[in-house]
Amino acid sequence: MSRAFTRQDDNENVLADIGERPVSPHRNLVTETGLAQIEAALAELREQLGEAERSADREYIARVSRDLRYWTARRETAELSVPEPDSDVVRFGMTVTLEGPDGKQHTWTIVGEDEADASQGKISHVSPMAQALFGKGEGEIATVNGKEWEIVAIKAG
Repeated sequence: MSRAFTRQDDNENVLADIGERPVSPHRNLVTETGLAQIEAALAELREQLGEAERSADREYIARVSRDLRYWTARRETAELSVPEPDSDVVRFGMTVTLEGPDGKQHTWTIVGEDEADASQGKISHVSPMAQALFGKGEGEIATVNGKEWEIVAIKAG
């Protein structure tokens, strides 16, 4: 077998391995920042697709096309949710300060799945912590994984 055929077979295997990015079955709630991030990702991917098509790099085209399909689906299902500024209970989009069992305080903002980043203090609305916090107010206790967290502050936005 010639090298050309081997190389082509390898390229086809790489393309077959790319697969689709899984789309969450949960509601696609987004903050204003999250919606802007989706729009920016789409714009960037459209630009990359043009570059990829000009380069004729099949693997690059496949990866960019896959990501473009993902973000297009996320944009189509995005539900912008802005918390009421005077809400006295935890809702999507709010920032919550908690005091843990060790007395240390932690602050989390509840955001959409695609913008969640625990290292930046952003947790997904479908996370166990967010689920335990929803509907609770300051002074109330949320229990997650057997630990009790007291809500010490709530802020919209």
